[in-house]
Amino acid sequence: MNDNRMSIGWLKSFSEDFLQICIKGVDILKKLFGGINLTWTKLIIFAVCSGVYTAVIAMLPVVQNTSFRDLVETFEVWILFGIFIIMNSKSAKDSAIKCFVFFLISQPLVYIVQDLINYNNLFMTYYRFWVLWTIACLPMGFIGYYMKKDKWYGVAILTPILMLLGFMLNKYLSETLFYFPRHLLTTIFCVVTLILYPVVIFKDRKLKSIGLIVSSLIVIVMTFFSLQNPIVYSTEILSDSDEYHFDDKYNVYLVNEKYGDVNIRYDESMETYMVHADFKHGGETELVIEEPGGRAKKYNLNIGMNTYTLEKIK
Repeated sequence: MNDNRMSIGWLKSFSEDFLQICIKGVDILKKLFGGINLTWTKLIIFAVCSGVYTAVIAMLPVVQNTSFRDLVETFEVWILFGIFIIMNSKSAKDSAIKCFVFFLISQPLVYIVQDLINYNNLFMTYYRFWVLWTIACLPMGFIGYYMKKDKWYGVAILTPILMLLGFMLNKYLSETLFYFPRHLLTTIFCVVTLILYPVVIFKDRKLKSIGLIVSSLIVIVMTFFSLQNPIVYSTEILSDSDEYHFDDKYNVYLVNEKYGDVNIRYDESMETYMVHADFKHGGETELVIEEPGGRAKKYNLNIGMNTYTLEKIK
């Protein structure tokens, strides 16, 4: 009897604590998305920090091909920054100008910082793509402000943003499935923000519900596409030579077949035999080439996203 009372008491205490955490979480979200006095000083500091941080992340070898580097290449985090600015702006004009200035400062800094440290020429080559998006921030920031009006057209304005985020989800979920757990954090981030935006942008329950339905459908559809169309990395990994001699009488295979399929093909254009691979998962395994007499050569194979390394085992 005492055990039951203790269990009930613990459950009640846990429920109350969890409810308080949820309430505090909601209060924080309300503060972040509409309760901050976003002055020009704060905006400029935010832009500079975002640009420099992204540049540093882009140069760190340890985070290559991980979730921490994804904001260098795709939009999911920058969408969050844009909505944060929109929700804390005082008018459509204020929203448009602040979105434009934020990206006008942050995006060039991503490349300028790298150029100063590595003596590259990234600003003159890669920024040409991002400058178009920076200009587009003027109309997008202006129109985006009207999501705050809590009208039906707010859902229509938000839906293209959710769809763009859905394409990011499809990309990173596919890459996570190919090489788990790489890009898992970005995949989770995409799902969470898809659900988050309708909740924090709209006050009207009906609009929240419609937005959540749209977001949920995007998550379901993009997850289905990722599962139905898994990544297959096809490449030639060896060619017949003095060092790697083989022909169509040889047998080639991977020790762990889950990583994909390999076979020997004759390439007409190269006029030589090659080992063709269709990799289905990233990771480490062994490639084995067997001569007709049974003698085998083994290689350590490390498979990445659109890359591999091959080393002969002595």
